[in-house]
Amino acid sequence: MKIAFIMYQGNMFSGGQGIYTYYLTRELARMGHEVHVIAGPPYPQVDDAVTLHNVKTESYWSLYHNRRDFMHERHPLTHFHPVNFYEFASTRIALSSLLLTFSVRAYVKIKELMPETQFDIVHDNQTLSYGILMMKSLGLPTVATIHHPLSVDLRNSILQSHSIYEMARRYLWFPWIMQEVTARRMDRIITVSQNTTRAIERMFHVPRDLMTCVYNGIDTERFRPLPEIPESPNTILFNTNSEDRNKGAVYLFDALRILRDQQVPFHLIIVDNDRKSLKLAPELVRRYGLSTQVTFIGRVSNEELLELYNRATILTSPSLYEGFGLPAAEAMACEKAVIATTAPAFPEVMEHGKTGWLVAPADGPALAEGIRLLLGDEELRRRLGKAARQSIIERFNWRTNAEQVLAVYEEAIAKRRG
Repeated sequence: MKIAFIMYQGNMFSGGQGIYTYYLTRELARMGHEVHVIAGPPYPQVDDAVTLHNVKTESYWSLYHNRRDFMHERHPLTHFHPVNFYEFASTRIALSSLLLTFSVRAYVKIKELMPETQFDIVHDNQTLSYGILMMKSLGLPTVATIHHPLSVDLRNSILQSHSIYEMARRYLWFPWIMQEVTARRMDRIITVSQNTTRAIERMFHVPRDLMTCVYNGIDTERFRPLPEIPESPNTILFNTNSEDRNKGAVYLFDALRILRDQQVPFHLIIVDNDRKSLKLAPELVRRYGLSTQVTFIGRVSNEELLELYNRATILTSPSLYEGFGLPAAEAMACEKAVIATTAPAFPEVMEHGKTGWLVAPADGPALAEGIRLLLGDEELRRRLGKAARQSIIERFNWRTNAEQVLAVYEEAIAKRRG
């Protein structure tokens, strides 16, 4: 099968979608399929067996991620072409514009490739934009993976906004109409949890029988316990995009304030973008006077991340919403105790008291109590960690994921032929 995989931002550091792109396309290629990834900046890492097509864009984020290429690798006057200038200006303030302009450029790339590569299927990784619908006009069956509906992001951002101006910015930023329109017109939709399936049905009004839940996998050969790495006492790891209001940074720092007042020893390590580019977490550190108890280390390599998982005492994922929760599952594969919330879809990934520890979302005191309990009980951490790794090995495998995705492809192809 010849597969065109679409990813508007494919870098593995840009979030779980980049990790999904790498592992799924790798497994599909290992199974003998011809896989082409069409991606925008920051460009993805892909397996040697996968063909990568980097789509150059004129978006603001192209300048942000790769200033040298943006400024020096093209004729300066091209920036002032009306289409390019609109793309640069609009993508600074609207994610919907970024998705739209990339999807149209990806459509053009698909048309360029079609004479040499007759694709059997297009798999969109949550771009969900009008350019993806244009690909259907080429006669290509189209499948989309939806990790979670961005309407959830909009809702949680609005709830945490402190001014009318900030609320207006959030409404402008999120593609809360375009993705719903596009999702309803896909041949098939893949979700990554049962909760995501329910949310898409409720928010996007997509029929349940159009969707198939296929859980993500975890690379348990890469993410594993390292007995030679000593654990750092009272260390809490927070691996996330803290600017995303879904990730619950506000409630984590509320919990840390409580722990500090209770004189519970702890040190928080944040794996995120460079501190200078962050706004929310550094402000919370300043507000609560936690500068000596919080370390920002920026983005790290997979090898460094593996060491961080093993050095940490616990990992916390205080999210208000998660489509799946890859950092939590990776830490579990490293035999680490994880404290997360009952927000979707953590109860599908871990069982409270057996393979993880769950507390109510948006509840700083409950999170503080859970962290205090785990930091103070080594036996509980050990028991949770060992059971967590075994659960991940048994339930979340990338080869199984790829096999189930292929079955969805076959359904989409049959539907289009019918």
